[in-house]
Amino acid sequence: MRVLLWHVHGGYTDALVRGEHEYLLPVNETRDAWGLGLAGRPWPQAREVAIGALRDEQIDVVVLQRPEELELVHRLTGRRPGRDIPAVYLEHNAPRPDAVASRHPLADQDLIPIVHVTHFNDLFWDSGRARTLVVEHGVPDPGERYSGGLAHLAAVVNEPVRRGRIAGTDLLPLFARIAPLDVFGMGGRELEELYAPESTGVSPAGDLPPGTLQRELGRRRVYLHPYRWTSLGLSLIEAMLIGMPVVAVAATEAARAIPHGAGIVSTDIDELRRGAIGYLVDPGLAREAGQRGRNHALRRFSHTTFLRRWDAVLGDLAASPSRNRPAAAPAGRS
Repeated sequence: MRVLLWHVHGGYTDALVRGEHEYLLPVNETRDAWGLGLAGRPWPQAREVAIGALRDEQIDVVVLQRPEELELVHRLTGRRPGRDIPAVYLEHNAPRPDAVASRHPLADQDLIPIVHVTHFNDLFWDSGRARTLVVEHGVPDPGERYSGGLAHLAAVVNEPVRRGRIAGTDLLPLFARIAPLDVFGMGGRELEELYAPESTGVSPAGDLPPGTLQRELGRRRVYLHPYRWTSLGLSLIEAMLIGMPVVAVAATEAARAIPHGAGIVSTDIDELRRGAIGYLVDPGLAREAGQRGRNHALRRFSHTTFLRRWDAVLGDLAASPSRNRPAAAPAGRS
């Protein structure tokens, strides 16, 4: 099939376009958020399509990821998602602004099913009469890269200053009191304005490409997941896959994603700090926990399973009749 989707979430797109379909990524002259294209990624199954050429493309299914894309697809292709062309809405985020009362932008329709990336999101979003299903994350295995030789904590937080308490940025100095904390991700340099590394121990470590990031994470002893409100950070899954023990705030899907014995999961900051200290002073204990996490992540977040589930979703959409022209078939929760 030919699948149209915008390059919105780099990590998720990387996992999805490794499937067996042809993936069309719109590109514009400025290569901004509405036309990023490949952005230099080596994705052989994907190809860039100029925004102005979309009307002439054969498109079998559209994967929507932002409410604005409903009108955008109609304007650029002349076809209405869910009516003239099969479509599914991929929701990456936990509900906002309210945890339980936020109504999803596609809640008031029944032509386009919503795919949630976690069961937590499916439970907490008010999706109204829209059909929903869950396709959990799948991450290509980067291999076991953990050495843990550097007795530091590591976290991956994009735009930590802007996201503030949502990302748990205010918690970082509390953990940096027990060991140096290296924070990777976009916008990390802004942390220096909040927390001087020499006095707090919180150090921006750069926005690194995936392979380099995994290697650098693996050198640190413990992975910290400080988020109060997020779907489920792909970096947490990657940390488990490379064999790191994890210390995570027990919010949203984290408690379900991390198995017993693979780390410390709690809402008690003192308990999290004590657990982190245990791994910092005992490299053998850290390695054992990391191995449990890796074994779990290989099963739970299998990339092969992820692609198989998406194949089923896309296949059902493309094969199903609609009111005017095919749209989405009823999709139950999974």
